[in-house]
Amino acid sequence: MKKIAIYGKGGIGKSTISCNISAALAKSGLSVMQIGCDPKADSTSLLRGGERIPTVLQLTREKGKSLTLGEIVFDGAYGVKCVEAGGPVPGLGCAGRGIINALETLGTLGAYDVYKPDVVIYDVLGDVVCGGFSMPMRKGYADEVIVVTSGEKMSVYAAANICMAVDNFKGRGYARLGGIILNRRGVEDEDKAAAELAKDFGTTVIADIDRCTEIPLAEKAGKPVFEVCPESAAAEQLAAAANAVLATFGEV
Repeated sequence: MKKIAIYGKGGIGKSTISCNISAALAKSGLSVMQIGCDPKADSTSLLRGGERIPTVLQLTREKGKSLTLGEIVFDGAYGVKCVEAGGPVPGLGCAGRGIINALETLGTLGAYDVYKPDVVIYDVLGDVVCGGFSMPMRKGYADEVIVVTSGEKMSVYAAANICMAVDNFKGRGYARLGGIILNRRGVEDEDKAAAELAKDFGTTVIADIDRCTEIPLAEKAGKPVFEVCPESAAAEQLAAAANAVLATFGEV
């Protein structure tokens, strides 16, 4: 089982990339589970035709110990198993607590033993790397962290904070830094900014995705790019990103 946490600043395209990587890996024959670790609870919507699913936090409150796996794990495109951690009402409670609750609940209910996924992808908001938001990096969860960034200043700043958090966890058996995915926004010296970020933390830019019309078109349809524009350059780049993620484990 390969467990990967994909982090990035809010709005950088992290969830879109996560869903398309999940779809590409599942399309290739692997069994995949994607766990949305963002309080907006929309991480898996592109795998569900734009539909949102009930969150683990919400159902834990409603059902308590009677909660079952079948109530929190849903089928998505290409058979991807979809889970949403959820979060509190805005302004009330800690968003990170939803992630902690979801991961603990999945463990208690034996989700990984029941579904036996080849790949688990945690899609994590990376504006803040503390508390519950850092939990997927911890021992027993993700094996590695992939960071999504553009060349925009605040995106690179957030990405650097994520890389620094991974670096600070060295020696504890926590997730390692697997690499950077550059999601281009068309800003000046974008490739250079991503390359410098990677160099600063002893890693590489493992994949890059161009700004295009196909990805927003697929998002509007609530589907992975492979279902809407399967022959597009965007589909090719996203499939390459999925392969690059696997390659960080020494496989393609």
